[in-house]
Amino acid sequence: MPSSIPRSAARSASVAAVVSAALAAGLLAGSTSASADTAADAVRIHDIQGTTRVSPLVGKQVTGVTGIVTGVRTYGSRGFWIQDPMADDNEATSEGIFVFTSSVPTVAVGDAVSLNGTVTEYVPGGLNSGNQSLTQISKPVVTVLSKGNPVPAPVTIWAGSVPDAYAPEGDAAAGGSINGLALEPDTYALDYYESLEGTNVRIGSSRVVGASDPYSELWVTVKPFENGNRRGGAVYGSYDAQNTGRLQIQQLAPIAQQPFPKANVGDWLAGPTAGPLDFNQFGGYTLVANTLGKLVDLGLEREVTQRQHKNELAVATYNVENLDPSDPQEKFDALAKAVVENLASPDIVALEEIQDDNGAKNDGTVTAGETLKKFTAAIVAAGGPAYEWRSVDPENNKDGGEPGGNIRQVFLFNPERVSFVDRAGGDATAATAVTGSKGDAHLTLSPGRIDPANTAWENSRKPLAGEFLFRGRTVLVVANHFGSKGGDESLVSHHQPPVRSSEAKRLLQAQAVNGFVKDVLALDKQADVLVLGDINDFEFSGTTKALTDGGALFPAVKSLPRSERYSYVYQGNSQVLDQILTSPGVHHFAYDSVHINAEFADQNSDHDPQVLRFRP
Repeated sequence: MPSSIPRSAARSASVAAVVSAALAAGLLAGSTSASADTAADAVRIHDIQGTTRVSPLVGKQVTGVTGIVTGVRTYGSRGFWIQDPMADDNEATSEGIFVFTSSVPTVAVGDAVSLNGTVTEYVPGGLNSGNQSLTQISKPVVTVLSKGNPVPAPVTIWAGSVPDAYAPEGDAAAGGSINGLALEPDTYALDYYESLEGTNVRIGSSRVVGASDPYSELWVTVKPFENGNRRGGAVYGSYDAQNTGRLQIQQLAPIAQQPFPKANVGDWLAGPTAGPLDFNQFGGYTLVANTLGKLVDLGLEREVTQRQHKNELAVATYNVENLDPSDPQEKFDALAKAVVENLASPDIVALEEIQDDNGAKNDGTVTAGETLKKFTAAIVAAGGPAYEWRSVDPENNKDGGEPGGNIRQVFLFNPERVSFVDRAGGDATAATAVTGSKGDAHLTLSPGRIDPANTAWENSRKPLAGEFLFRGRTVLVVANHFGSKGGDESLVSHHQPPVRSSEAKRLLQAQAVNGFVKDVLALDKQADVLVLGDINDFEFSGTTKALTDGGALFPAVKSLPRSERYSYVYQGNSQVLDQILTSPGVHHFAYDSVHINAEFADQNSDHDPQVLRFRP
């Protein structure tokens, strides 16, 4: 078990001696005649950081701020971190701080410095992001007093030091903000990390819970038993299960000098990882490492689902991440191989994010035949069936996504196994409806869109409904790609709980789809209806509750153990975004979230496909 180093005991005695000597000489105060009283009254880093998230000195000029340089960043947000080796006895006040230089810093790790500057609170992502702020010193004038000093010993972050409770409840009088609340680092994880902002910290050997990404960052957990699963991730199973042990890892060394490790979920960073604790827009508290642990590859493998029996219908959903003909053939081939080998060639595949025939070129093109020809040909080349497809072209730039790309949902189906029932008339603005007689429900348009004029679908993908026949039985399938989470505040927002503004739109979308399913069930309560796709929301969300209202649908992912419920990994949290929901007539089914992308550094998509097998 790692030992936790209290901040008051984590400072190097030799560094303290250096700074004390400088104080006695008047050097750190910028005056050769500074007295001991003047030195005692000088502003220290912990005075700047204060006991809340916002500095009590924000906006003020400070002079003679002293410390030892613990890290230097020469790219991105350029600057360096300093730390006072003589800590106070208040665990809520950080002894480290970032100094923003804008240009490449001229100091080095181990320099003892004195500086003047302005205390600022920088909000990564801007004020409207809801993010907490980073206390920093801007426009610095820096004097190097000595070089080669020992760096203050890092504070060890480990399972026993991070509280289980995530954050305090926001102050209602301050709009739900926690900015003005006194930090309680022994009670709340966010307060604990905030009390270490800018401090030199370390973690021991830690499991990777978020794979390396194109921006040279990954996520680990310092709590190996917190909501874990058999593949090594940390499952986000409720709004109150934020996984307090998650920590983002970056490195200070430029990638050209030191390649960043390519890690998958379940791998380990073995040995110490140490450096200043930063706060950024894309993950919040981040250990920017001077020392990076050694990657231990545990060989995570991509899953393969079970093939359907001849009397089972296999239906899948797969977000193929903005697929268009200009993508390299390698992407088409990899996605096709996954459909054939990992998904075992489902009978029906609902695709999301199929772009038009020239991708993001914004020239009015809305057809996607070339995209689909290329993809289905790649599936055949991989040994799969000759899928046919059905879809409805959207109006130009009316369905959101990448401008000009005109993403849409598409049904692929294997005509050797299942038939598509075509009913003409479906277009971007025509609404399909339910028709038929008691015990025999059908669609008026197939393929057709559900309630496309509803404002819930403004600048969003309209649901695509299709009618299929399998062994003489009608199966209705609704492919969805609900509104994204764009605009939601992050888990590290200064509002607690964070504002999830995007939920309002998905709630309306879910209500529209639920109403459509209820229309089907009103005619045939035993109808086989599958609602599937990128729902962009969790199985415990209000969106899912609205989809299932009145018992119209059941989220099939809930048939899995809680630790297996995920299709996406975001900031180290394994979570559900993609779903298949079943009507009451689908009595017995097998469900699989097929983990082939989200946990891996090399991804063909950022989503894991879902497969459901049942006997209509």
